[in-house]
Amino acid sequence: MTAARTNLLGFDLSDMEAFFAEIGEKSFRARQLLQWIHQYRVTDFGLMTNFSKGLREKLANIAEIRVPEVVHEHISKDGTRKWIIRMDGDNAIETVFIPEGNRGTLCVSSQVGCALTCTFCSTGQQGFNRNLSAAEIIAQLWVANDALKKDPKGNRVVTNVVMMGMGEPLANYLNVVRAMRIMRDDYGYGISWRRLTLSTSGMVPMIDRLKEDCPVSLAISLHAANDTLRSEMIPLNDKYPIADLLAACHRYVSGGQQRRHITIEYVMLAGVNDSAQDARDLIRLLKGLPNKINLIPFNPFPGTHYRCSSRKNLERFKQQLIDAGQIVTVRKTRGDDIVAACGQLAGEVKDKSRRAEKIAAREMVTQ
Repeated sequence: MTAARTNLLGFDLSDMEAFFAEIGEKSFRARQLLQWIHQYRVTDFGLMTNFSKGLREKLANIAEIRVPEVVHEHISKDGTRKWIIRMDGDNAIETVFIPEGNRGTLCVSSQVGCALTCTFCSTGQQGFNRNLSAAEIIAQLWVANDALKKDPKGNRVVTNVVMMGMGEPLANYLNVVRAMRIMRDDYGYGISWRRLTLSTSGMVPMIDRLKEDCPVSLAISLHAANDTLRSEMIPLNDKYPIADLLAACHRYVSGGQQRRHITIEYVMLAGVNDSAQDARDLIRLLKGLPNKINLIPFNPFPGTHYRCSSRKNLERFKQQLIDAGQIVTVRKTRGDDIVAACGQLAGEVKDKSRRAEKIAAREMVTQ
């Protein structure tokens, strides 16, 4: 039986150096191979001309660079692009590219589905299958850059990455960190920590680890200013309540030479978290934390009972925060015509958590 070849797509620099040492090659080959894979998007060892013929043949026998299949590509009227990428076991994930001015932001998934059950998020209602490997995470950036490069209509590139797609990134910590190291590496994608953002629902111990292992820009999926409401929206809050979460945020931005702030994500839900009192509570809560607030108009999905705050309420809420000295932006809804807007990503998830059955049973009880 032939041994399976090692997929090198998800190897960061230290992994790649260890791989070359194991096969008796010099460590500098690791940097060369990273460039071939991620900067030149070459997957055929035979085309890597600064490797000897013997090394190319050796690599072809024991390794591969395997990129998952893109099964669908959707392009929105506003230029947003969504790729549905096939995983094993009849699963699929979604990756979204958002162009704006000179910036191109890629929203990357970290899991097939999501183990959390945030009530305002379509992914959270789809259930959970598994974590993505580092190769499957970095492949989304590889696929996006390759597609954009081949597009004859434009010269877009990915300049920013947000780990805000399907899944909770910190619940897949090791694979996400490995992929982000490739994103940051000068021999990979050379993305500055300022242009690489990880969004979390609040896994406090992992936030502390992230600061030490791979510091990037941090976004907190907050959405409520008191524990009662936040626990209804984000059940993880029962384990890591707001006070613990904000303490971790303060630790994350403290010390070091880099000037950091935390992005606070706040989805606007009509009659739920958009009152004047909610705004006052949020102002009080964030006092002393270097932050900027990103207000997110709610994007509906099938089966949700939530509605987006009215434009009038959203503007009143925003102005209340600004008057208190907060830096506030309102996220533009992009790609909603191809179901690619924030909170709408669903993919194709072969649920192992029986999420749909549990939701249906809960709804029957409350009727």
